[in-house]
Amino acid sequence: MSSPLVRALLVPALLLGAACAPRATVAPDDHAGHAMPAADTARASAVAALDPTLPAGAAEVRARLAASPRHGEWATVRTGPADSVRAWVVYPERADRAPVVLVVHEIFGASDWIRGVADQLAADGFIAIAPDLLTMKRVPAGPTGEPDPDSARVAIQTLAADDVHRQLRAVADYGMALPAALPTYGIVGFCWGGSTSFAHAVRVRGLGASVVYYGASPATAQLTAVTAPVLGLYGGNDARVNATVPAADSAMKALGKTYEPHVFPGAGHGFLRQQDGQAGANLAASRQAWPLTVAWFRRYLEPGAAPR
Repeated sequence: MSSPLVRALLVPALLLGAACAPRATVAPDDHAGHAMPAADTARASAVAALDPTLPAGAAEVRARLAASPRHGEWATVRTGPADSVRAWVVYPERADRAPVVLVVHEIFGASDWIRGVADQLAADGFIAIAPDLLTMKRVPAGPTGEPDPDSARVAIQTLAADDVHRQLRAVADYGMALPAALPTYGIVGFCWGGSTSFAHAVRVRGLGASVVYYGASPATAQLTAVTAPVLGLYGGNDARVNATVPAADSAMKALGKTYEPHVFPGAGHGFLRQQDGQAGANLAASRQAWPLTVAWFRRYLEPGAAPR
């Protein structure tokens, strides 16, 4: 992020920082008031037709998944003596081994949209694994077969951070042990999952790269533990989350750690899911953010690889 953008965010950060500061555990109120975004099917389909190199929007994702040529499957991963996680695994079409990228869901659980993000990551050359971190909560399915959003929103508030990051690391180990995988992994998350992806860089060594989509930053005192490079992607019209960016940016710079935040003017929270929103600003943000995401993972998980 350029310094003018940091300065532009600094005032709201000072005013709102105390209210928006991330917690050491999984924050029970992080996005807890959000409803599942309404989708404009016609507009979302038009967006997808214009730019199929992006992950599908929420309204178009089921059709995109049904038409995908890539192999996707559900796997059950043992994550501890008494728990396991169901995960959606998608393989790229490539002749050599691929890095692993974990895809961390929003408060709505392992939705079709999250599976669509995993499919697009596989299209871009990664083994993508989207763990359902609500597996042990037995969230009921809604009419589409996805987790019921209201039940998921309640259940996610009961997750303990230690359990979440232990399970994520176990899923990463499972992925890196696959015959088609390289022994490197990254993580990308959205909203609640974005905060979790940044926190994973704090809590877990051995992470190759982290990408944060519109998730709150950890407390600056925790950033000394970060070893992985972090890419942050934020909508300009998202003051609650953006209030946590300047302090993280300053602290990471002072610590000599890699953090590259980008704020996209006019885009709203959840812009990658709602590409048809904000009068074109969400689509513009998505067209910038997704190539940055892919390049970040290629740079840090697959150094020396030829561009695709």
